[in-house]
Amino acid sequence: MTTLSEKQCQPCRRGAPPLTGEQIEPLLGQLDPAWEAVDEHHLARTFRFPNFAQALGFVNRVGELAEQQGHHPDIFLAWGRVRIELCTHKIDGLTESDFVMAAKIDQVPSG
Repeated sequence: MTTLSEKQCQPCRRGAPPLTGEQIEPLLGQLDPAWEAVDEHHLARTFRFPNFAQALGFVNRVGELAEQQGHHPDIFLAWGRVRIELCTHKIDGLTESDFVMAAKIDQVPSG
């Protein structure tokens, strides 16, 4: 069985239905437990760092990954923390690619 982090993000076509609760739960269970599905609309996770420089480095690495995957999260940077939110804006909801990207972000080095 292929893990989420081994998959590639796939473009979504406009009008595709977003995932619902019963489709979200098994995918969410494959991610780090720090991820949460917010209102069946987006995924969110906050990462903590000992300083601004490490948080910024993490943001830059996630940005590189986002460019490679063609799937771009909303990233919020503050001193010592980074909040990442994922949703497929084209359909204003969640697709499998959001979970793939989350799994890939979990593998980005934090230091």
